Amino acid sequence: MGVIAQTKQWVNTVVIGHNFCPFARREVEAGRVEYQVATDSGRKQCLQALRKACKELLSSEGEGYIETSFLILPRGFEGFYPFLDFLDAANDLICADGFEGVIQLASFHPDYCFEGAPDDDAANYTNRSPYPMLHLIREQSLEEALGQFDQAELIPERNIAFARALGAPALATQLKACLSLHNSD
Repeated sequence: MGVIAQTKQWVNTVVIGHNFCPFARREVEAGRVEYQVATDSGRKQCLQALRKACKELLSSEGEGYIETSFLILPRGFEGFYPFLDFLDAANDLICADGFEGVIQLASFHPDYCFEGAPDDDAANYTNRSPYPMLHLIREQSLEEALGQFDQAELIPERNIAFARALGAPALATQLKACLSLHNSD
């Protein structure tokens, strides 16, 4: 199975398909999204992969530059709570390495659950993905995109309402369909 192919399917079907991120379509269609798979499952090695991904993102310039990047963690963080611990370490690395205010991390996980939400709340599917992953976002680009979007602060509320209207079973089926994709990376 192709981890990257499955992730791209999720981005196209769920993230873009449901407009959970209104800025994603432009970057995907322009080919400015990088997908990287952490081949090791250890925390230290995955943090090193994150450091490398941050440096590569920031060094990408000119025609064909990378606007945003996904670091996919297919092994080692299958449990949601160990993933949250890793996310804390990842955010610490962002600060320690001087990327704070430059790169922002968004997190996705197959068992993502918002604090205080029941596990079966469809709203959790706005952050549920085929694999645990970190989304590296250039903060300047995010600020520019948000500035062009009317009432950007309402995006999360809109996503939650939309996900709940679709329902958890439909969203679970879509996520499962992404995982059934059989391509090699």
